Amino acid sequence: MTLVTYGANGPSETLLKDKSGQSNFQKPVDRIGDKSIPDYPAYAAAFTHDVIVPGCGTGRVFVGQRKDPFVVNLGETFDLANYKHPVGEQYAASAQDDLAGKNVTSIVWEIRSACLTNGNDPVIGAWTTSYLGSGNNNDIHYKQVSRLANPLVNELVIGLKDKDTFNMSVPKNDAQFATYVTNPTVPALIQALFPDVKAPTKIPRTDLVAVFLTGISGINAPAHLTTPSEEMRLNTSIPVTPYGSQNRLGVIGGDKAGYPNGRRPGDDVVDITLRVAEGRLYALGLYGKPSDAPAGLLDLTDGAYTDDTHYLNVFPYVKPPLSDSHQPIHE
Repeated sequence: MTLVTYGANGPSETLLKDKSGQSNFQKPVDRIGDKSIPDYPAYAAAFTHDVIVPGCGTGRVFVGQRKDPFVVNLGETFDLANYKHPVGEQYAASAQDDLAGKNVTSIVWEIRSACLTNGNDPVIGAWTTSYLGSGNNNDIHYKQVSRLANPLVNELVIGLKDKDTFNMSVPKNDAQFATYVTNPTVPALIQALFPDVKAPTKIPRTDLVAVFLTGISGINAPAHLTTPSEEMRLNTSIPVTPYGSQNRLGVIGGDKAGYPNGRRPGDDVVDITLRVAEGRLYALGLYGKPSDAPAGLLDLTDGAYTDDTHYLNVFPYVKPPLSDSHQPIHE
């Protein structure tokens, strides 16, 4: 792992090491089955590494297979929101999670928040990128092919003709995509599909600009924002809501420690996104008034439920992977 820090003279790179001076960290083999690895959680736990962060103590890192933590009624969501019960909190667990039986390779890094903040501003912004390499072993060129901060932005917010451009861009250049946020198509589409779910009437959507591009005032807006940009913003000064007491709807559920102020594993980001798209912030008196969002208080849901109890309350927080073998152990 390489830590990149930025100063007056540009970026500098530091190869991270553990307490013994090792910079190469092993990962566990993927979960084959219970006969091959009888106690996989204990086996995988041995691959949690304590990492020295220069000038900031130690952190922890784990890389390995885990159960896919994302929860979404995938088929119906992308089939023009073909939900059987699209409105009503009583239907929040009425459909299947299409990723329930999937595993993913996870990179989990735990670091003290004081290592990430700058000056007196407790708000940080983050995003991830993926690169595809081409060439030979001696001359490999990498090209950015994907980026992610807030979930579902490229899928539901960015228009089709600009999806690849968005994936290959960086947040400082996001002004080119602003119209997709200020004049979104999803609320109009939902109204066309479900006539009783009226789209917000206040345009441009200053509420969505706050969620995706600037941070929400009083929650996770940076003190000195210079360029609106699509990032995952977290106010590190807001106290953590304890495991078991978190509201799966985050900020719109009254839990300021949840999405879109950062994103915890148990935040139901699909339901949150659907409700925010229909003007929940307007309905709460933020960036507008309740009359600006006729459907702002409707509890839209994809029917795939999650909350914090679906995850671990200890590092690496994401549950161990599912076994590929479904047979009992035969000696």
